[in-house]
Amino acid sequence: MIQIIQLPGTDKLLYELVAPLVMNPDVLRQNYNYPFRTSENFVWFIALNKKKVVGFIPLENKRKECIINNYYIADNNEETLKLLLEKVVSETATNINLTSVTFIEHRTVFKELGFSEEKVWTRYVKMKKDR
Repeated sequence: MIQIIQLPGTDKLLYELVAPLVMNPDVLRQNYNYPFRTSENFVWFIALNKKKVVGFIPLENKRKECIINNYYIADNNEETLKLLLEKVVSETATNINLTSVTFIEHRTVFKELGFSEEKVWTRYVKMKKDR
């Protein structure tokens, strides 16, 4: 059973959980070699299956919006992505814009959860949660 936990962007446990992944060449390759980043402006949603990280979504809090960018889902598992996204949506205030830089292959899952496309690039789709 997958458990979703939420950690501040500079929490010590966050580093312990995600460091092995964010420095893993296979995970970086899935993220098109773009590095993961965090700060005190981030909240991380982490999916655990028997204490093993199977996905994460960092959410950056800006003044007028929250942004999903550079997330990871083991084996591109749609159920894991859906669970994480549902948690992100439920924890984000409805008066805040929620946008995502989404991998092309995940756009249908985001659409199922009420996101609409704003701009399409080669590998990504900018999407916004319809409120």
